[in-house]
Amino acid sequence: MPVKNANRTAPANQYYKNTSFETLAASWFTYDGWEVFVPVIDHDMKTDLLVSDGVNFYRIQIKTVESADESHLVENKWGDAKIDYVIYFSKSANWGYISKPFKKRRKRLNSPDNIKFHQHHKPFIKAFNLI
Repeated sequence: MPVKNANRTAPANQYYKNTSFETLAASWFTYDGWEVFVPVIDHDMKTDLLVSDGVNFYRIQIKTVESADESHLVENKWGDAKIDYVIYFSKSANWGYISKPFKKRRKRLNSPDNIKFHQHHKPFIKAFNLI
């Protein structure tokens, strides 16, 4: 049986967990037939994923929240970067939200203009198609 022997620091462990949600979203987009691109560096552009239907391209920022409270306040972490969507995953519950980027400093996750999804590929794609 495989055994994980790596002992990661807390910051490294946090990075691995956050990256796993980026990979999960990329997998769901790929499963649905989207072309998915992962920037080598996304520091100033704030683009974790670039997805395309072959004609249109969408810049996506992936964020995680530690809360299971859907009214949790999230912050604008991308500033004025030109992104198309922000996808939030709850680490504490089995849901997420898809949002258009907002200019305000903070916003509730369950705002009426955000779309909730269950953390499974079918509800995720259904929510993405609604945005």
